[in-house]
Amino acid sequence: MRSLPVFVSSRVAAEVFCWHDAIAALQAAYRVASSDKANPPRTVATDPNAWLRTLPAMPPASRYFGAKLMGVSLGAEQPAVEYVTVLFDRVSSRIAAFVDGAQVTAFRTAATSAAAVDKLAPAGPLRLGVLGSGLEASMHTRAIATIRPLTEIVVYSPTPSRREQFADTLGRELSVPTRAVDEPRAATAHASIVLTAARSRGEVPVLVGDWIRGGALVVSIGSTIPQQRELDVSVIARACIIVCDRMQEVMSETGDMLAARSACIDFTPRCRSLQSIMADDWTVPATTEEILLYKSVGSGLQDIVVAELVLEAAIRAGKATPLPIEFESKSL
Repeated sequence: MRSLPVFVSSRVAAEVFCWHDAIAALQAAYRVASSDKANPPRTVATDPNAWLRTLPAMPPASRYFGAKLMGVSLGAEQPAVEYVTVLFDRVSSRIAAFVDGAQVTAFRTAATSAAAVDKLAPAGPLRLGVLGSGLEASMHTRAIATIRPLTEIVVYSPTPSRREQFADTLGRELSVPTRAVDEPRAATAHASIVLTAARSRGEVPVLVGDWIRGGALVVSIGSTIPQQRELDVSVIARACIIVCDRMQEVMSETGDMLAARSACIDFTPRCRSLQSIMADDWTVPATTEEILLYKSVGSGLQDIVVAELVLEAAIRAGKATPLPIEFESKSL
């Protein structure tokens, strides 16, 4: 008797998720070369009142493959984005699960950034400067604390109450000295790692190159489409290496890199794929004035790898919800 598909909610995903497992699984997935046919670019369908984004992937050596779908109707009474990851089982060739993608998206973005930080940052304790106090900022702080001891976390965001709450919550949770500051430069000037997760509403860059100390690593996750800005072009000009989770999408479809190209900054020779960094015996460059930059747009590979971990953990814990549905199949 064939198994019924299951549903994994965001609540369950949060209960069973493990940072160590996700970071290790993503590092393993990126160490294996994946073709564009197995890990194709995202697609976006749009009309004047709605959009639908699809991120498919077939991770190497994984039991499951599938796609994350996210969409919104701007004409709805209360427009809201919902995410779902559909997983197909290679063993049965059936739809195995629907995983709520909202929480998993935050997990996979932060876990992939931490996987990159683990390769790009020097060993030993680090000081983290955070621009932003929302979900992505908090998830990234937790993920980075998983792979490196932190001596201090310094956070800035425009709303004083939110940055103070972030400092209080994360400081107690991670047992790391954490403080909020009232200007962005105060958060970044002495940081070993600078996390930008605070794209401004006016799409004005939130980080400038001379706010960063030489040799620091910048993790940028907030500018993923041409209309979005997060980094000033001076940040890109200072970077000796720019690591991209999706090379072409980062270089050609993010507002930060398009602005740098318009400013005649030739960054292409300095760009490397995350897969190449993971696969190589990477050595952190000895640099005093230049910086390292990891820039992410996200990918279906990240979604499927983390959704698979969440699905398997939910099944083991007895927390996946069987669905009373059965799809009609066509034999090949």
